[in-house]
Amino acid sequence: MTDAPFPNRLDRAEQIILGLAERQAETQTQVDELRQGMRELSQEMRELTSNVDRVLGRSAILDDVLLELRDSHEQHQRNFEEHQRTTNAALQSLESILVQLIRNNS
Repeated sequence: MTDAPFPNRLDRAEQIILGLAERQAETQTQVDELRQGMRELSQEMRELTSNVDRVLGRSAILDDVLLELRDSHEQHQRNFEEHQRTTNAALQSLESILVQLIRNNS
């Protein structure tokens, strides 16, 4: 009877070792899957960062274009107002000349 517990203990130790080996293999599979997931996530982050950099670069260009358009619009507005002012002044002068001519002919 002293020999009977010994094989049971060996069987039990073998079962434990086999169970640990199986869990270790499962854990290794999970680690490999996590590594692959991390690689994919890293690639997606690089792509996202690249996209963000591209968008920010375009945004800066558009901001510059917008400022130039605003300045250009303001300059055109000033030019229009000046043109309108000088045109009105010229029309007033022509009106005065016309009134003077009409008076002279009457």
